[in-house]
Amino acid sequence: MTQNQLNRSVARATGESLSTIRSLGFSIADPDEVCHDPERPRCRPRIVNWDQLDAQRGSYLPQRSRCQQQPA
Repeated sequence: MTQNQLNRSVARATGESLSTIRSLGFSIADPDEVCHDPERPRCRPRIVNWDQLDAQRGSYLPQRSRCQQQPA
């Protein structure tokens, strides 16, 4: 099935315009890649825990005191 055939099939099934379907970027899932199948979650979630990542990296910026006095 070509991309055009897929777009037309989805547009027909949903009642949306062809341009709307094209803009949404539908594609055919690869049955060998289980991550795209919502019924079989065998892959780790693709989520970034920013707090954990920052803790692993450490701080690259020098720490500043909150109350630095200005020179007189």
